[in-house]
Amino acid sequence: MSDHGGPLSHIRVLDLTEFLAGPYGTQILGDLGAEIIKVESVHGDSSRSVPPYYVAGSSTYFTCINRNKKSIVVDLKSPDGVAVVRDLALKCDVLFENRRPGVLARMGLTYEDISRENPGIVWCSVSGFGQDGPDRDHAAYDMIVQAMSGGMSLTGEKGGRPVRAGAPIGDLAAGMYGVIGVLAALTKRAETGKGDCIDVAMLDVQVSFLNYQAANYLYSGKVPGRQGREHDSLPTYRCFEARDGVELAITANTEKMWQDMCRVLGVADLIDDARFLTVPDRNRHRAELIGMLDAAFAQKDAAEWVQLLRDVGVPVGAINTVDKALAEPQVIHRGMVLELKGDEPDQRARVAGNPIKQARYERKTHRFPPKLGEDTGDVLRNVLGYPAERVDELVRSRAVSTQGSLTAGRKPAAGKN
Repeated sequence: MSDHGGPLSHIRVLDLTEFLAGPYGTQILGDLGAEIIKVESVHGDSSRSVPPYYVAGSSTYFTCINRNKKSIVVDLKSPDGVAVVRDLALKCDVLFENRRPGVLARMGLTYEDISRENPGIVWCSVSGFGQDGPDRDHAAYDMIVQAMSGGMSLTGEKGGRPVRAGAPIGDLAAGMYGVIGVLAALTKRAETGKGDCIDVAMLDVQVSFLNYQAANYLYSGKVPGRQGREHDSLPTYRCFEARDGVELAITANTEKMWQDMCRVLGVADLIDDARFLTVPDRNRHRAELIGMLDAAFAQKDAAEWVQLLRDVGVPVGAINTVDKALAEPQVIHRGMVLELKGDEPDQRARVAGNPIKQARYERKTHRFPPKLGEDTGDVLRNVLGYPAERVDELVRSRAVSTQGSLTAGRKPAAGKN
């Protein structure tokens, strides 16, 4: 279906998502080559208007999670509009949605109904709390699930207030888990011919991220607190400030790394100090050890320490600001700053790239995020096979809108460049 390559170029996805979690998931599928048909309202995905920056009429927020997609505008309050979406679902391999539970069902769109005619469809629902349970109908955003999951209680300086992760992991991880579920279902479908219905809850994902912190609590009954710039179990897994004020993250986890770090820092006498012979010893005397290491790291600038520690195999990295992270030679080399170019002069943007690198089937080109309704006519004619008269009738009744009809009479409030 897709002519841009990628291992999913034979897969068509009906994208009923908006804002972040769902669009991030469908972008991953698009990056892997799938044809993505994004259904938007006449006002567009609400993320199109998120301030403060805009490219080609849509926000940079929208731009970074909607490449490699087609946009069609459908009025889902109209029976004819719902019929269009239903027809598309019958032509697609995957339906990916992140509406509140029950919203699509009230429109007459359900997995049970669609799968009777399209048994191979993989239906993926991403929501705050899942499709069942006491919180099913409540609204949730990234910070809500970070808070409720316990993750925020672990984040921040010891003795300080909880803080959310700076990256929106509640949203992004839910989109990723949705993709994992879709790929697993597509693999099974190749064997059975039948799809599946996938239910991913943002809260579930964040609870799963508690990982060893959850296991430790469930075993010991001791509630973990904020981690600060260090690790509860490993005193040499922490951050240290160099002479120039730049902070370094150090993870000297093995005995060899611990000893090599001491030698590089010029404190080799600590290796045989009875207080620091083993990890449990170092944990018991953590405060004394950290004071000595702080003093040692203050003797050189960060770049010097990075080179010296890397030379002996001790994992180290500067705590970069975003500008420095995106300029890292390794980040640039790996193509993680992606240049997007559309057909029009203002369709130029740099965004974070696709972290999945493939030797054989990697997608060759990337499409600039679509303008609202840019592909309505093409999809209705070429995917659904609607005759021109039918498309014109749907546009006249406003069950669907093309980019041209929106520009003529109902331009969306997507912000200014």
